[in-house]
Amino acid sequence: MAKHGKLYRDARSRIEEREYDLDEAVTLLREVKRPNFVESVDISIRLGVDPKYPEQNVRGTVVLPHGTGREVRVLVIAAGEKIKEAEDAGADHVGGEEIVEKIRTENWFDFDTVVTTPDMMRHVGKLGKLLGPKGLMPSPKAGTVTFNLKETVAEIKKGRVEFKVDKTGIINSSVGKMDFDDTRIADNVRSFAQAVLKARPASLKGRYVRSMYLSTTMSPGVKLSLQEFER
Repeated sequence: MAKHGKLYRDARSRIEEREYDLDEAVTLLREVKRPNFVESVDISIRLGVDPKYPEQNVRGTVVLPHGTGREVRVLVIAAGEKIKEAEDAGADHVGGEEIVEKIRTENWFDFDTVVTTPDMMRHVGKLGKLLGPKGLMPSPKAGTVTFNLKETVAEIKKGRVEFKVDKTGIINSSVGKMDFDDTRIADNVRSFAQAVLKARPASLKGRYVRSMYLSTTMSPGVKLSLQEFER
């Protein structure tokens, strides 16, 4: 087992083994001594689902009200008039079959997310082995395979994030930066949590959310009380 450093151990000693209200948790994270860089604020939600069943493979998207705190580079793969629509929407890179070839032959990944139109999926599908392992493959369920490029690109730039339960039943995501004020962090956490709650599988029996933790890039997790999210 890896040994944690002095800063981590000090932070761990200041976090009690109990559930914290959201506002209280954000305040505590500020009090924990941190490295000399702006850390991300991360959320981890353990669900009572079994992802091996397709109907319990929870996923979705949410537009965080205050964004993620980082610039997202958007690649749009489209053709015809949709090229201009994507450019006007503010996409960082736009192209058609030629950009698919650029990724395939040059191992080019100067982007953070990929959006494509349904008619281009026959070309984008060739990139499955390259984009899939990096979590970049467009998907209709994630809203990244669409003809509505204007709205989709705008939402991603504003702070839309995708969430998906992993094979252990946990959803992890960044929900902001520590240079956000407390209100913006709390707003983003509430929006993210509510989106996950709304994605509850209809067929699921029993408890849906088992636990929820908030942390920074380098800090231990602070366990959140679920009461305010479930009422």
